Amino acid sequence: MNAVFFIILTIFLIILQTIVLPSFSWFVQCFDLLIIDVLFLSLISSHYSMIAAVIIIGCIMDSISGVPFCYHIFSYLWIYIIVYLVKQLLFQKSIIFIFIISVVSVFIQQGLLLFSVFVNQGSNTIWTFDFGLLIRQAFWGFIFIPPGIWLVNVCWQNWIFITKFLRNRWLKNTEGRID
Repeated sequence: MNAVFFIILTIFLIILQTIVLPSFSWFVQCFDLLIIDVLFLSLISSHYSMIAAVIIIGCIMDSISGVPFCYHIFSYLWIYIIVYLVKQLLFQKSIIFIFIISVVSVFIQQGLLLFSVFVNQGSNTIWTFDFGLLIRQAFWGFIFIPPGIWLVNVCWQNWIFITKFLRNRWLKNTEGRID
């Protein structure tokens, strides 16, 4: 049932990022909202199946965005791996840790984009890179990713509570029945 929650969350964030937010002038070039999904997955679980989930999320974003293929896969994997390694050293529920990984995640994505532009077009294009966009996305990431992770955590805890309640209710209704 947890997989269903993350599928619904991923679809919701994709729709929010690609359809809803671009209609607002402040969020035209917002940071990648699926960073919230990847960070939450990396904070709650250390199972290897999460890497497959992160790759699938990256494939979905690579297929609907205009960036080179594997850009999102690679950036999400780097974010997942860095958070996974750093959370072993620090307390993962620390608010300072959440703020730091929020900004670092945006910098990882923008750094990979800058690197891909450098590889494809040469070193002269680095100075034409929109560093103002990088700063704006890091600012919005600093502001919105920590509350986004908190909100996803609240929704996930409610999801767990509701699914346990419904499962127990369903089991009580099926006791004593012979099909």
